[in-house]
Amino acid sequence: MAKQNIYDNETFFEGYKELRNRKVNANVLFEIPTLLSILPDLKSKRVLDLGCGFGEHCREYLELGASRVVGVDISEKMLEVAREENSDPDIEYINIPMEDIDTIDETFDVVISSLAIHYVEDFEGVVKAVYSRLSDGGIFIFSQEHPVNTCYSEGSQRWARDENGRKICANISNYCVEKRYDYSWFVEGVQHYHRMFSTLINTLADAGFKIQKVAEPYPDKKLLEEYPEYYDNLHKPDFLFIRSVK
Repeated sequence: MAKQNIYDNETFFEGYKELRNRKVNANVLFEIPTLLSILPDLKSKRVLDLGCGFGEHCREYLELGASRVVGVDISEKMLEVAREENSDPDIEYINIPMEDIDTIDETFDVVISSLAIHYVEDFEGVVKAVYSRLSDGGIFIFSQEHPVNTCYSEGSQRWARDENGRKICANISNYCVEKRYDYSWFVEGVQHYHRMFSTLINTLADAGFKIQKVAEPYPDKKLLEEYPEYYDNLHKPDFLFIRSVK
């Protein structure tokens, strides 16, 4: 089964790096705060970070008390940055796809994945592999693109607008058609996978996980006063978070 490694594409990598360097973006305003808010106590915990990217989260987990952090990523270019900017004796970076974590001969107390699961074709396989790498009572937390963001027809208008061009609702179609979709983001042909919310929950449950928390971050009044362009997120959240326990 082919595994996508778009982050080693030079054009994509530079575009993504520039985006993440912006002081204000959806990751900073919504994704990172929500992820940190649903973490368990990491003191003396062994943490596995799936799709660790530049390694910022790995260092954060260490600062939150983790005793050891292993970050895995399919992109060697991402890990070059991680090793240069976020290295520590208690952090190990491994260049493998998350589908291959069964090759890591150790168990973890917490497995976390930030905005990487939607790139993976074999979600069920990853969930089973995570379960096998977790200690009893271990926590699995991941964020991904919200399914309402990945279920509209190719070529369709993403938004319905009023006569003044104001977005009045998001257009949704084919929610129940689970598939890979390719789109343009810095380069052509970036592959994401659309899965229904029920598929995500049931796959976790079938593997033996118990769902503890679900989060769908959206802007509050204070944030909208400062960043009104994020009003879109009241129509549909960008991200979905699920925390489960073995």
